Parts: sequence; structure tokens; C-alpha cells
Amino acid sequence: LVISIPLGYFGGIGAASRNGILFKGSNFLDKIAEIQNVVMDKTGTLTKGVFKVQDIVPENISKDDFLSILSSVESHSTHPIAKAVSEFHPSDQIPESVEEISGKGIKAVINQQRILAGNTKLLKTFNINYPEFLEEIVETTVVLAIDNEYKGYITISDEVKDDSESAINNLKNNGIKTVMLSGDKDSLTQNIAKKLGIDSAFGGLLPEGKVEKLENLKSNPKEVVAFVGDGINDAPVLALSDVGMAMGGLGSDAAIETADVVIQTDQPSKIATAIKIGKETKKIVYQNIFLAFGVKVVVLILGAGGLANMWEAVFADVGVALLAILNAVRIQNMKFG
Repeated sequence: LVISIPLGYFGGIGAASRNGILFKGSNFLDKIAEIQNVVMDKTGTLTKGVFKVQDIVPENISKDDFLSILSSVESHSTHPIAKAVSEFHPSDQIPESVEEISGKGIKAVINQQRILAGNTKLLKTFNINYPEFLEEIVETTVVLAIDNEYKGYITISDEVKDDSESAINNLKNNGIKTVMLSGDKDSLTQNIAKKLGIDSAFGGLLPEGKVEKLENLKSNPKEVVAFVGDGINDAPVLALSDVGMAMGGLGSDAAIETADVVIQTDQPSKIATAIKIGKETKKIVYQNIFLAFGVKVVVLILGAGGLANMWEAVFADVGVALLAILNAVRIQNMKFG
């Protein structure tokens, strides 16, 4: 038992590594096999997180000035949307008093003008009026306000990852409920959820909103919940979930450090693969336990009746240990893709 059980878990961790998945401990192999709910972030997890500027709609300001101010402010954020804006139109303006407001955008000062750049929630926070049709645009929008006056918006698009749909189908085929939480507008979130076949989705969430939704899902102690994310804002939810899974390629350092499982390839299809490896590892560990105890009990009974000699005793000890080791190594050659 001392040899075979740890080797079963080492075999599972090794098999996961071969599939581009890092488990930070054998206990997470056990936990992931019991998952009933998988909660996912949208940007960078189910979508590529590579944003491109589409429409530019300034209001009462020239297009160049609009883009220059917006880009200079967004260059101070590490969010993928902000990076897309700053790379689309690099600016030489230097903003002052830059303050990032989590889940909403950025506040700054340029040439003694107060600048707000972010989503519509940012404008609501500062009681700035903006056109109502912005809420109906499905794509992600970034709005700009100067001295409490709305100055226009741009739309940003992101692509769904190639294997996102198959990843959701694999999870559902295994009887696992899927949920998507996103900070992006609800219309966009619902659109992608419908396209991928996700059971339920919630958009327009701040980091604390994601925590609240996950706490609601965890209200049933019998259900095991995993969260999959990649951003720095996902770290609190990763820590709260029963199994936290982070995208290792595009993921932030905070998310990777907090997570229990890291998907090195950034493929959502690896979520189902990780669950399969966890289940197979659990099977092998139980097989080794029953094998060790079963053979020992049989040899003890035979020995008590005078039917077992030294060779049976050797097999019950060394032989069973070797069989358990070979059984544990077997998982390395299994196909999980």
C-alpha cells in the first residue's frame, strides 16, 4: 500500500503532464474526479483573448484626438481589451493621476482634463449621460468621457477558441453542468453562451460579483465546483472554488499561482481531459488497494489451513507490490484526448 497508492497518484500527475496539464497535488486528482459543476470565465478561457478594434464612433471630437486620448489612458492597463486599443493607435500623450477602477475602466488627467475610459458601468459611476443604444450593442464597447461629457465609443471583437464548443459538449456528455461568468456586457455573454451550448451565463459582473455567483453555486455542500479562469480578477474565485483551474499560456501570474490545476496549452478541451485523468487515477488507486488486501487475505486463509508455502507468501508481498506498480504505470499509456 505504501508503494502502490502514491505511485498511482504519481502516474496520474505524469499522465496529466503529458497532456499539458499541471496538477499541484495528488489531492486535486481526487477532487477533480468528483466535479459536478464547471464555472468558466469568458475572455482568455473560452475566447482567444486577442481583441481587435472594429468600429470607431467619436462624438464632438476629431477621430485622431479621440483615439490619441483613449490610447494614452488604456496603455496604463494590462487588460487585453486595453492592450488592443493602445496597440491599434499608439499615443505620445502622457496621462497623470492614472487610477484603474476594477471591472470598470480607468480614470486619469490629460492637460488638466479629467478622462474616463472603460465600459458603461464607469460612466454610470460618475453619473455621466450616454446614448442608450450602447447597451444594445452585442460587441464589447469602450467609451470615452472628457470632463464629465460623453465623447464616443469603439467596439472590440474577440474570437471563440476553436475547441471551446467541443469542450462544452464533452463536459455535458459527462453529466457536468456548465456556467459562464464574465465582466463583459450581458448581451455579449448570453450570445456566446448560446453559441457554445453553455447551461447558464451571467455577464456584467465585477470581481466581487463572480465571487457571489460562485458562493451561490457552492451553497450545496454535496456539489463539487471547479472554476476555470485566466485573469488577475479571477484569483479570488479560483481560491474560493473546490478546484481552481488556470490557463497557463495567457493567464496572469496571480491566476496561475492561485490555481490548483494549470492548463499549459490554454485549450478548454483540456478541462474534460483533466477530469478523465482524475477519474482513471482514482480507479487505479482503488484497484491497487483491493489487489493488495485481497491477495493478502487469500494467502493468510491458505496459510492458516496449511495450504500456502513460502512462495505464496513471497508473491503476496513482493509479487503484489510489482503488480500494483505495473498497474499504476499503466495510466501513462492511456489516451485521454
